[in-house]
Amino acid sequence: MRRIVVVGGGAAGVPLAVRLAEDPEITVTLVEAGPARDLPPELDDGTSIRAAAPDHPQNWAYPAHLTPERPWLVARGRVLGGSSAINGGAFVRACPAEFDAWAEIGGDAWRYENMLPLMRAIETDLDTGATAVHGCDGPIRVRRARTDTPLVHAFIHGAVELGFPVEPDKNAPGVAGVGTVPSTVVDGVRVSTATAYSGDCGPAGLTIVSETVVHRVLFDGIRTTGVETSDGVIPADDVVLCAGGIGSARVLLASGIGPRAQLEPLGIAVVADLPVGTAFSDHPDVTLTWRAATDLSQEVGSPFPATLDFAADAGDAVDTDLEIVLVTRPLSELLGDEPAAAGTQELPLIVSLQAPRSRGAIRLTSSDPTSPPDIDYGYLAHEDDRARLRIGVRTAAALLTSAAFAAMFQGFTDLDTPTLTDDTQLDAWIRGHLGTAIHLSGSAPMGTVVDGDGRVLGTRGLSVADTSILPTVPTRGPFATAVLIGEHVARVLRAHD
Repeated sequence: MRRIVVVGGGAAGVPLAVRLAEDPEITVTLVEAGPARDLPPELDDGTSIRAAAPDHPQNWAYPAHLTPERPWLVARGRVLGGSSAINGGAFVRACPAEFDAWAEIGGDAWRYENMLPLMRAIETDLDTGATAVHGCDGPIRVRRARTDTPLVHAFIHGAVELGFPVEPDKNAPGVAGVGTVPSTVVDGVRVSTATAYSGDCGPAGLTIVSETVVHRVLFDGIRTTGVETSDGVIPADDVVLCAGGIGSARVLLASGIGPRAQLEPLGIAVVADLPVGTAFSDHPDVTLTWRAATDLSQEVGSPFPATLDFAADAGDAVDTDLEIVLVTRPLSELLGDEPAAAGTQELPLIVSLQAPRSRGAIRLTSSDPTSPPDIDYGYLAHEDDRARLRIGVRTAAALLTSAAFAAMFQGFTDLDTPTLTDDTQLDAWIRGHLGTAIHLSGSAPMGTVVDGDGRVLGTRGLSVADTSILPTVPTRGPFATAVLIGEHVARVLRAHD
């Protein structure tokens, strides 16, 4: 019997563990740092993101710096289901061109047409049913928002007024534009991978070890032998890291997989000298807050129902490097327990840079595997990123001042015309409002750290299966791609015993 330990029960880890455990010749131990049962009710509430607040117990809240002057706490799920249990639910596939670019590094399995059958098998699209692009009997149920509610209607018609096309299906090939977001929030209920794949149990070959932190992977030479955890050693024939863009990089580095120049001064024996954590990417974003002149509390369901995806430069090779996200409730209400006071509704648009040039780094500061890593996002280091975010903010402002929003837009809360029209002032405003979409990818990328199937180079029996392995962050949110990675790597491992 082959023993596999899966580290991290999140968007990729749960699908991977379940698929592996369906093989009668494999036993799987899924190790999750957070709880697996008796979860707080707000995790089911898809109309809020309360567990993404830094002080929530189901949140890692990693300390980081977005820029040297902008400290941040990075929300990552610490619960079975991982960040899929605390996120906004957007389940949007990467674009075909991105898959084909990844295939140039990871092999033909990554081409869009080769991944499409697996993407179809993952989902039950409640809006389209079975088509050449969509599935109807997969574990992940997907629903899009209604277009006839006041905010969604204004958002779509405002974008069209500005000359952007309608994008009828953000999970199908086609022209990027404005449209509703495929989401795992169905009838107001958030469905995580834990709920979708395993329910209360899962396959007989799956054992879930919860509230246990993995410190490092153990080796005999370059061969994996198991993992060291907060509760002792778990032996294994294979180990798969699914702890996310931060967590998997941290475990790799603590295990001696990483840059020699970083690890040896910390007294960590190097197993494989690989560029772990040296050039990750993520989506920087800014929030443009506006005052609503009318009561919009009737907007229900997903708090992020629609997006406008577009290119800052129509001649650029990247066709969707900017995204504007419609948000239907005040951020304080989404992250808190109390609704906003009547008559003081301030709603945000989130402007996100989807194809950043700037890169970040994750480093260890101690050989103690319980110490948090140093996370430097390096946002706005590239002038091109600053220029494109200016375009994004100005487009969002134009959207809110369009005729479609005339009946509901009362004004910006803290952005005036002099700031909006002056590059220097707007750059300063952006730096003061900078946040992150929390889509960290590429901390253990294909080509330099792992191969196209997630196997860590220079080792035996060790793989990574999460957004760490993507060479670049997808230009759409990575949740759907993370699930796809888990399913793909599970099939590879089952085929190579």
